[in-house]
Amino acid sequence: MVNKEFFQALEEFEKEYHLDSELFIKSLEAGLSSAYKKQGNDLRPVFVKLQPEKNKILFYAYQTVVEEVTNPGAEISLADAKKKKSSYKVGDKVTEEFTPKSFSRIAAQAAKQVIVQKLNDARKEQIRDEMNDKEGEILDAIIRRIEGNTVYVEMLSTQMEGVLGVTDQISGEKYEIGKIIKVYVKKLRENNKGMTQVVVSRSTPAFVKRLFEREVPEINSGIITIKKVVREAGYRTKIAVSSSDPAIDAVGACIGPKGSRINAIVKELNNERIDVIEWNYDPLVFISNAMSPAKVTLVQVKDATNSACVYVRDENLSLAIGVKGQNARLAAKLTDWKIDIKPVSEYTGDFTDFDGNDD
Repeated sequence: MVNKEFFQALEEFEKEYHLDSELFIKSLEAGLSSAYKKQGNDLRPVFVKLQPEKNKILFYAYQTVVEEVTNPGAEISLADAKKKKSSYKVGDKVTEEFTPKSFSRIAAQAAKQVIVQKLNDARKEQIRDEMNDKEGEILDAIIRRIEGNTVYVEMLSTQMEGVLGVTDQISGEKYEIGKIIKVYVKKLRENNKGMTQVVVSRSTPAFVKRLFEREVPEINSGIITIKKVVREAGYRTKIAVSSSDPAIDAVGACIGPKGSRINAIVKELNNERIDVIEWNYDPLVFISNAMSPAKVTLVQVKDATNSACVYVRDENLSLAIGVKGQNARLAAKLTDWKIDIKPVSEYTGDFTDFDGNDD
């Protein structure tokens, strides 16, 4: 059975939808087999093989060789099989190529339905594989609909649906249908209808980490390392960085010339404040740096309780604590130390002899 136009159409369809050629051909073969069976003209099982390189569609019917036939359509007796070829034995398949006289309209429609379904399944599987490879990455997405507080987006690279839940949204950010946004791919999940969805986020600290990796070449080259990111999305982020090259200022590189790099990230985060902190092995120095933008006068640490007392000038106390304790809270998360902030007026020790550790 030869049909050049048929295979030309298949080739265009395959290219348009970026389908795997092997999966595509198998789906077509299954669809054509199903369509022929629905005509009911032949009781034998049927399979179809496509030969695109020859523009051929080959139909085969087969029967299993048995001692005693109980299913005339699917089986053939050993005696009758040997009439066709003497080497046949029980369990073999007697296969015969044939050319169907015609496909009925109903059969053709059935073929179309099976093919479309199988191609959809293959495409979904392909997309799932692609999206699994994208976990932990930032992708562009367009907002398609908003239901209650949940935002549904379409991933521009795969057309797969992404779900941006309330906890994954940036506080105070406005979402509008048709707007293109960047999202961080967290994981894939099945919804209650059995459809695969991508769980995406804009509030995770990992989103900020990826943005810095995009904007700061020294991070991708390995000169600068992101040690940790903590965040209260929509309000403030603290990111600790270090440089393996003494000639490269980690904080300065992340901020960029005239603030160009960090400003691009702040804009993407709906003007969220970002403190870039220089990481240090010494907890005294690191804790002091983490209190930015407040200037720290003294730091005392108690290793036994992993706690620190930070002293700042009285006029800087509210800045060090931050709105509703936010700056202090994020500094504690960044350093993994319990931090107690006090005005320097309460310090009773000797400043000249202070070494930062009262253990």
